Amino acid sequence: MHDYTQHYVDGAWVPGEGVVKDVISPSTEEPVSQIKVATRAEVDRAVKAARKAFASFSQTSVEERLALFGRIIEEYKKRVPDFGRAMAEEMGAPISFASSAQALSALGHFATTLKTLQTFEWRERIGSAEVVYEPIGVVGMITPWNWPLNQIALKVAPALAAGDTMILKPSEECPGCAHILAEVMHAAGVPAGVFNLVQGDGPTTGEAISAHPDIDMVSFTGSTRAGILIAKAAADTVKRVHTELGGKAANVVLPGADLAAVLPPTITGVLANSGQSCIAPTRVLVHKDDVAAATQVVKTIVESAAVGDPLAEGPHLGPVVNKAQFDKIQGLIQSAIDEGATLETGGTGLPTNVNRGYYIRPTVFTGVTPDMRIANEEVFGPVATLMTYDDVDQAVEIANATPYGLSATISGDPAEAAKIAPRLRAGLVTINSWAPSEQQAPFGGYKQSGNGREGGLHGLKEFMEVKTVIGVPA
Repeated sequence: MHDYTQHYVDGAWVPGEGVVKDVISPSTEEPVSQIKVATRAEVDRAVKAARKAFASFSQTSVEERLALFGRIIEEYKKRVPDFGRAMAEEMGAPISFASSAQALSALGHFATTLKTLQTFEWRERIGSAEVVYEPIGVVGMITPWNWPLNQIALKVAPALAAGDTMILKPSEECPGCAHILAEVMHAAGVPAGVFNLVQGDGPTTGEAISAHPDIDMVSFTGSTRAGILIAKAAADTVKRVHTELGGKAANVVLPGADLAAVLPPTITGVLANSGQSCIAPTRVLVHKDDVAAATQVVKTIVESAAVGDPLAEGPHLGPVVNKAQFDKIQGLIQSAIDEGATLETGGTGLPTNVNRGYYIRPTVFTGVTPDMRIANEEVFGPVATLMTYDDVDQAVEIANATPYGLSATISGDPAEAAKIAPRLRAGLVTINSWAPSEQQAPFGGYKQSGNGREGGLHGLKEFMEVKTVIGVPA
């Protein structure tokens, strides 16, 4: 049992005062870690530490921050195996995947932000005015469990580069990697009060962060439902609310595409991380003349995906994060069956090779129609749904017929795909792939998928204020 009942505040570990909460391993269904839920008073102490540290840290030079980033990156590299094991144990990402895709993506964001900081222009001239970029202040960060380190790094790195101070509340489902990151920050010599970690849940700790009058910005990644609650809690203090929320990505498979070539790299996105990615392209839209061939290709890919112990090395899938997610996915699979979709492979219940844990059978449905629950709700599990269209105009209409707009995928000829990309109402459009491959490029959504951008120059600017000064000599 890992003890994460301490918080990291003002450069030191302090005992938690709130209620104890067990973290349940999704592979064994037994407690693996323990936290204490930070109270409003504990959040207040962390905010005071961050506010005090802001006075000096906001005035540090770019050279000082670059040196700090270099030390953080070196300390981070030492802990990659620890990060991987923590994610394998707590949220079920197989350790091979957790130590590579999960842990190294976060390291990449620190490195990318360092490069961005090296060339960032803090001042620009617009006519007679000077426009200045300045740190926004104290930032509250609330992060999810599915890509825990990745999402933490997308907030912590630009905030540090901007000169902000921060309070991080990671998901209570996966607290270990944030605790280890606090140890990295301490070892790297991050000044006291600049980075603060409070463990906790949404209703208690997250709400206290969102509503706190001395927090200047809240950056949240998670469900749209939770994002709405955070925005409401933050409204009374008119702080900046930066969100990256849910998704329901379509994969528009172009007519006549070479299915054997273009589907494997995109269907991978349905399976990766056991389907627990907000950009997973689960709605596979196929021309009516190609549906039989596409079904066979997708079914073969999905049936080759094995599930297994997340602490074992290998390319297998792990469980989903908890019982609530397991039950939700089971319910959505059953709803598709009840509403008349054709189950091609997978289905409800545990895979045959396990007898406990929150494992999902990799599943494919055909005959899915836009009115079905599974076509509208975010599944967050390894479930692909094939839908048909008559022409590309209808495919675009179906792809856009969702309240979400985080990402979309197009499979087929890249030149033809490029013509369609502007018509898709999504913040990220990938062609013959599913994940962002350029960390300098901005990431974020349209519609109910959020209102912020993360990564590179755009992500750095999100954590800054913009000041106009009139009368400065040219």
